[in-house]
Amino acid sequence: MILKKASYYLLAICGVLIGLYPIIYFIVPNRQFGLLASKSAELLSSTLWNTMFYTHIVLGGIALLIGWLQFNKKLRLKNINLHKKVGKTYVIAVLLSALSGLYIGYFATGGIIAKSGFMTMALAWFLTTFFAFTTIKKGNIIQHQKLMIYSYAICFAAVTLRIYLPILTPIMGGFLPAYKLISWLCWVPNIVVAYIIIKYQIKTT
Repeated sequence: MILKKASYYLLAICGVLIGLYPIIYFIVPNRQFGLLASKSAELLSSTLWNTMFYTHIVLGGIALLIGWLQFNKKLRLKNINLHKKVGKTYVIAVLLSALSGLYIGYFATGGIIAKSGFMTMALAWFLTTFFAFTTIKKGNIIQHQKLMIYSYAICFAAVTLRIYLPILTPIMGGFLPAYKLISWLCWVPNIVVAYIIIKYQIKTT
């Protein structure tokens, strides 16, 4: 029980901190920092790419910021209307962030490995969230819960990416080889963890 609570609080803290991270892109005048440092001047000047980029990080940040609330059983039972409102906000934010993420994923630094990693993640994020919404509309609560766990596990890739990158960059001899690996590593293990949580914690009856 203690471990479960500690894990939930850690999830919440990471969700809030990284969920607020996109604010940096609006207050720092020089855009040559973080992941943008690897982008070409031509790409950074593209109106479409910028629109998709900011749509992705802002709405993705909102999803990360509020998504963990949906796993608070007490809050869900005490205020189901709030749960539904937060859920709708999360779904809208994810679907738009995933679609824009699919676009910017095509321009990911690192060639086909990184591109396919991030684009596959965006597609998986979109589908798990979309079907989580359709299943609850049909009244299938258990399936909805499972899909939402998968959805937020993928959403949490924003956190795991920022954990792995500073660790693996020196180990792998540079940003590029690390980034290629992380394009898959930041979310696939999260799916495995989600599967374990679902298998042992979600009731099937």
